[in-house]
Amino acid sequence: MSQGMHGGRMGRGFLTEEEKNNRPKITGALLKRVFSYLTPYWKQLLLILTAIAASSLLGLYPSILTGRIIDEGLIGRNLSKLIRLILLSLAVTLGSNLIGVGQNYLNTWIAQHVTFDMRNKMYAHLQKMSQSFFTSNNQGDIITRMTSDISGVERVITSTFTSILSNSITLIAALVIMYRQNWVLATLGVLVVPLFVIPTRSAGKTRWNLTRESQECSDEINGILNETLSVSGQLLVKLFGKEKYEYDRYHDANQRVIKLNVRESMAGRWFFMVISTFSNIGPMLLYLVGGILMMNYNQNITVGDITVMVALLSRLYGPVNSLLNIQVEWIRSMAMFTRIFEYFDLPVEIENAPDAVTPKHADGSVSFDHVNFSYDPERQILFDITFDLKAKHSIAIVGPSGSGKSTIINLIPRLYDCQSGTVYFGDHDVKKLNLEFLRKSVGIVSQETYLFNGTIRENLLYAKPDATEAELIAACKKANIYDFVEKQEEGLDAMVGNRGLKLSGGEKQRLSIARVLLKDPALLIFDEATSALDSISEAKIQEAIEPIIQSRTSILIAHRLSTILAADEILVLKNGRIVERGTHSDLVKAGGTYTELYETQFKKALENAEK
Repeated sequence: MSQGMHGGRMGRGFLTEEEKNNRPKITGALLKRVFSYLTPYWKQLLLILTAIAASSLLGLYPSILTGRIIDEGLIGRNLSKLIRLILLSLAVTLGSNLIGVGQNYLNTWIAQHVTFDMRNKMYAHLQKMSQSFFTSNNQGDIITRMTSDISGVERVITSTFTSILSNSITLIAALVIMYRQNWVLATLGVLVVPLFVIPTRSAGKTRWNLTRESQECSDEINGILNETLSVSGQLLVKLFGKEKYEYDRYHDANQRVIKLNVRESMAGRWFFMVISTFSNIGPMLLYLVGGILMMNYNQNITVGDITVMVALLSRLYGPVNSLLNIQVEWIRSMAMFTRIFEYFDLPVEIENAPDAVTPKHADGSVSFDHVNFSYDPERQILFDITFDLKAKHSIAIVGPSGSGKSTIINLIPRLYDCQSGTVYFGDHDVKKLNLEFLRKSVGIVSQETYLFNGTIRENLLYAKPDATEAELIAACKKANIYDFVEKQEEGLDAMVGNRGLKLSGGEKQRLSIARVLLKDPALLIFDEATSALDSISEAKIQEAIEPIIQSRTSILIAHRLSTILAADEILVLKNGRIVERGTHSDLVKAGGTYTELYETQFKKALENAEK
């Protein structure tokens, strides 16, 4: 047995502590669900099963022919028969390998199509998740489920399932043939197999444990190096005079790694020595017992028969060892499917009602009727929010940070759903409106602008794929960004970079306004669109916003006074409640929250702008 056969999978035959603690409960329902993804490809699966059976049986046939080659060709001194048997053995081997190639192609084909189906289903399902799913789950975990977990399905189909079938068939066929040849030698061979398998697993587990300990020590060393050899770490070490302490820490960890590496290396040497010894004990015992039987008890046993038994015995080692290890692969595979199904089973919180309505047009009017909302039961965000926004009018929503301003606007396009009360868009409860219609009718320019890594044109066309050149230019002019576009050598085909990194904050924001204008929504929302910009960029955006809000239904969340003054009504939020509402002059005179905001924020911003 070569080192590559056993060393290559070392560690994979044993579960980690985390895997042991999180091993899935394998039920009939889980297996049925797993195999449901293979059902559409049952014809190809049938071909694979046939190919596996044929390949496994043909793979054993050369071992059987070896006996005839020895008895009839060599001992019988029949050259023509020897040549025919050798050619037959080669032909069978070639046929088995060709079938294996076809089986591998079908395996890969099915695996790729199953992963294709699962990725598409997962992506479509994740697209239906509410915004709270993406804010409460780690993005890396979501990507992992979409990529590596689903990619692992390919390995399960091409390796784990196939391995179980081919090894089982090979094992059963080899045992049947051996017992048909000679039951005494076959029984002896079966009894010898554990002598090979037990030390293989025992030595493998020892090496796995040593490898894991060595990796933990290496991680500790890397942590020491990262902490103490960085600029800040070295400064801290020097300031506190900890050079000797850190050296001792590194020395001790390094010494542990060396000792573990030596033990692992020696364990490997002992392992392969034991394997080499035991892998030869079986054949030697068969030769010995077979020879005794042939010479003293059974004249019908030939040298070829004994050779066949030895060859078949060697074919048992691999399948037995593989099937013993397959339990670990099976558990890992089921754990992977369980993780995938966890995402598939996530409920779609926001979806179209069965009787969803799609009006012919939307005027953009909005009403909140005693709306309450919380992201989680322990922390309510909005309390009894009630207001009306008529078509072609505008309101400004102001208030301290964290008062719930952005939450209000997120309820309109149903990025979230309120727990009680009703949000109306036009004359309809938003929960009764067709989602596609609703979201097409609402345009939001947010504080955090997101641009795709492409050209200006591509980012604009995301809102309206069939927009003409004239429409793109008109939108850019309304958003006060066309002067910038004209200066670019490639014009609308200039690249914006990943997340728009080639543009300034103001340019990105104006481009996002142009994109929303191309969408031509009935309701336009500006969510603090200028809060993080310099005064020049802010002024340019302001010039773009003010004419827009005069012509369509708008909601403004802003800290700039001129934007607020352009609104027909101002709502003042504090701690999730509307505490004041009215015009600027009335609210300033009231001496409440708005007056405080005016004195500390709006007035100061106005004075700075005038300077």
